[in-house]
Amino acid sequence: MSDSSLLNILVVGSGGREHALLQVCLQSPLAGKVIAAPGNGGMASEAECFDVPVEEIEGMVALAQAQGIGLVVIGPEVPLSLGLVDALAAVGIPAYGPNAAGAQLESSKAFCKDFFAKHNIPTAAYGNFTEIAPALDYLEEHPAPIVIKASGLAAGKGVIMAETQDEAIAAVKDMLEGDAFGSSGKEIVIEETLYGEEASIHVIASGEDFVCLPPSQDHKRAGEGDTGLNTGGMGAYTPTSRVTAAMQAEIEEKVIKPTLAGLKADGIDYRGTLYAGLMLTDQGVKVLEYNVRFGDPETQVLLPMVADDLVPVLLASATGESLPAKLQFHDGAAIVVVLAAGGYPGSYAKGNPITFPDALPASTAIVHAGTTRDPEGTIRTAGGRVLGVSGQAPTLKAAADLAYTVCDQVKFEDKFLRRDIGHRELNR
Repeated sequence: MSDSSLLNILVVGSGGREHALLQVCLQSPLAGKVIAAPGNGGMASEAECFDVPVEEIEGMVALAQAQGIGLVVIGPEVPLSLGLVDALAAVGIPAYGPNAAGAQLESSKAFCKDFFAKHNIPTAAYGNFTEIAPALDYLEEHPAPIVIKASGLAAGKGVIMAETQDEAIAAVKDMLEGDAFGSSGKEIVIEETLYGEEASIHVIASGEDFVCLPPSQDHKRAGEGDTGLNTGGMGAYTPTSRVTAAMQAEIEEKVIKPTLAGLKADGIDYRGTLYAGLMLTDQGVKVLEYNVRFGDPETQVLLPMVADDLVPVLLASATGESLPAKLQFHDGAAIVVVLAAGGYPGSYAKGNPITFPDALPASTAIVHAGTTRDPEGTIRTAGGRVLGVSGQAPTLKAAADLAYTVCDQVKFEDKFLRRDIGHRELNR
């Protein structure tokens, strides 16, 4: 392929998900120049990074135009909800991700729940509220245990699992009267607690056309045994045997297909990732929520399992073209363990230097999430989730052993991690 026919790609974002996406783009034979904005310390070691914040839509469009970009791959939800895809489309640049109308599935939990009800997508019973009195009335009729969610974007943290009525009432007041989640909590969703095991299904969509990535499981709690505060994710693995072939078919027929058909019926041309957070209940599969981008840290295990070049698939989605009938996946399993800064998801120190092993074992990788690279080339901590260490092997146990071996070789002050990522699968 001549240089003139290669595709210049911009990856938007600065986390582990974006580093994983950047690596996929760099490996593609279709790719010409691959850049990132704003990027992180690890991404800056592999590609040119530009200091444009993800929420600066005009700046991101200007960067894409100046750099002759032919495909923008958008990692996080904020620029999607702010209309980056729409702004890029206006100047003729294809972008992987939904437009602002489609992004409402994540940016407004109230919109999403109403969409479920309208299109008969199986989910928890719920109510949407902007005023305290009707919300408290609803709690009287639907006592705890119950779930209270900030409707807007809250970086994965706007969910309170209230075990008692007092906790539920306090959560409602904190969001609607207080400032627990800022403007994101000025509308809330109260929904029944679902019981079962969680799983994630990631779909690449182009209108009603879609392909599924392998099922995965994330670990949200900071502590081992799924205890402690909710985080953005402390690790993930794929596949999960809990999602059988029959259950996968049920998910596609009862969840994915009616969702994409419902979006089309509502006048939304949906392109990009549809990430379904599912609860596998005794009454069948129910959708907890949708995200409109790849999960973090699930992306770090899902993308390495794809044997095909993903760039043409991302481009086909971005341009609304048909997708391949299916993707080819590697055999075996993959796991990622997050190395976090002490104190996360609360306050934590930044700027600590990181020491890496001289060489990585085969089938392992280190993806940067919250890092910076100083002028001398030293990588330092810059976020709560600092690194993701992944392993790939014929079995999940072997993949975990590989990942944890590397985890122990990475050093920075106050490093903490969960030692039980994959425990639900490993202890079955």
